[in-house]
Amino acid sequence: MISGPHEAKMLLIAAAVVVSMSAVRVQEAADEEDWIRLFNGHDLDDWIVKIRRHPVGENYANTFRVEDGLLTVAYDGYADFDEQFGHIFYREPFSHYRLRIEYRFIGDQAPNAPDWAIRNSGAMIHSQDPATMPPMQDFPISVEVQFLGGLSDGNERPTGNMCSPGTDVVYRGMRAHRHSTAINGSCRRHLCSVTSGSSTT
Repeated sequence: MISGPHEAKMLLIAAAVVVSMSAVRVQEAADEEDWIRLFNGHDLDDWIVKIRRHPVGENYANTFRVEDGLLTVAYDGYADFDEQFGHIFYREPFSHYRLRIEYRFIGDQAPNAPDWAIRNSGAMIHSQDPATMPPMQDFPISVEVQFLGGLSDGNERPTGNMCSPGTDVVYRGMRAHRHSTAINGSCRRHLCSVTSGSSTT
């Protein structure tokens, strides 16, 4: 479930998860929260799809869809993944936000997708507008709150890490040089919360 006011240029959910969402917008210098449900449970009318190798707005192979009231990502229409990384952006930018997402991984890995992508998804905040992404761009410039699902091997995987495609991030007073940084986020058991202040990235 996404809940929150946010400072993102755009909000998006990366591929391979089932998501139920709502959002909160908090007014500056106010204690009141105006919660907004981002996903209506019926359609993707408020969302913009961007899949690598395809123009903005083309939902190739019905990758993003609504099933049983949930935003679902599926690759059953793909003969080959072919690095067609998919993202779905909420139509309206926000500021001063808390973001809450409930997610779970279902189904099989896309055919010939990279090993690092197994049960790997996320919410990309402070993201570039999808209209500015050329067809061959794989990921939007953003800060990603990474979601990782278990691999059924008995080992826990950390989730809520920060990934920074095309973005420089300062964490604990130092520039994060790695693409993925463990931030001890508040993601536990398929529930993730993120809070943004007033600074813009």
